[in-house]
Amino acid sequence: MYRAEELRAKLVRNVDEVELKTSQRGTPLYEGVRFGAVIGPRVAGTAARKLGASVDILPPGKVTCPYHFHYAQEEMFVILEGEGSLRVAGEMLPIRAGDVISIPPGPEYPHHIVNTSNAPLKYLSISTQETPEICEYPDSGKYAAFAREKGPLLDGGRMHRPDSDLDYWDGEP
Repeated sequence: MYRAEELRAKLVRNVDEVELKTSQRGTPLYEGVRFGAVIGPRVAGTAARKLGASVDILPPGKVTCPYHFHYAQEEMFVILEGEGSLRVAGEMLPIRAGDVISIPPGPEYPHHIVNTSNAPLKYLSISTQETPEICEYPDSGKYAAFAREKGPLLDGGRMHRPDSDLDYWDGEP
């Protein structure tokens, strides 16, 4: 029996048993409720090495995060409840419960989710947890470079704009 309990602790999580956390992500536009990382390499005690998942609830009128794309990570979103819009590659696509969204890495598919409805939008976020990683933010002209073992995106990274680039030899003897 002990082996089964040990395996369950490493491999199985129930979204109804994960702590609910409200997060304001920089500005009120990005406020949302995140159940947090359900399973993944950054979740203590799980065996996952490359995939991570979380459940998010996006209030009406809110946006998940700044419009961005990843160079390494691949993402998937499963819309569980509600409806809204996926802003991707400069277009707004309607999304609703039952939709499964696949976003490969690369500049072809910058994206974010917008709750354009009057009700909460609940979705499962799944992604590869590739590091090192670089994200670009086309709306603000920024990019983030990071390599991390644990913690959120910016805990182990740096945010820059191209106009603040340094020469490779800057500061070297």
